[in-house]
Amino acid sequence: MEHIMRIALDGPSGSGKSTVAKRLSKELNILYLDTGAMYRATALKALSLGIDTFDIGGVSSFVGNLDIEIKYIDGTQHTFLDGEDVSEKIREPHVSMAASNISSLKCVRLKMVEMQRKIAASMSCVLDGRDIGSFVLPDADYKFYITASVDVRTERRYAELVAKGHGVDKDLLKKEIEQRDFNDKNRDFAPLVKADDAVLIDTSDMTVDEVVSKILSYIKK
Repeated sequence: MEHIMRIALDGPSGSGKSTVAKRLSKELNILYLDTGAMYRATALKALSLGIDTFDIGGVSSFVGNLDIEIKYIDGTQHTFLDGEDVSEKIREPHVSMAASNISSLKCVRLKMVEMQRKIAASMSCVLDGRDIGSFVLPDADYKFYITASVDVRTERRYAELVAKGHGVDKDLLKKEIEQRDFNDKNRDFAPLVKADDAVLIDTSDMTVDEVVSKILSYIKK
């Protein structure tokens, strides 16, 4: 039986882990699973139902029957919610903040982790998120913690949103990223944390190519 290789990339919002994960999946010809998209889709569902994303009872009422599908179209991950492709909708800033809120709920994390582990058990893949190496896949073959300064992360996210046509206030965006950092690191269940055996990579002054090369040097040792 062919060995299934699992790579965990964790880190805060805007650290570049998703971009790096996509590149790694192509370089290694393995699946890329954007776990954040699953939380964003869950948040979008709550918003569409008018449910506060901190409301445990309200969120619990629908999370067990969530219809989220991850499909790959021309090599790109698309996220479907109730049969609708919501890949663009879930990237809007208000959904990002709602996702940060809803991801702190244990009922949501357990549901997402169940889905993620199922996928990771069936094929080689690279997963990026907040708690992949520490909680979702503690026995992953390779673990990396990708970070960058808050100013660099703000600039990256700002450029990404502007390129997609979103009008964004940079100062407000920085505050939102700082709030997400706080929320992610301080939630009670499976917080954002560097796994003890993860390799720390600060991408503040690195290009994507440099980060990918560094990670591949560990994997191909």
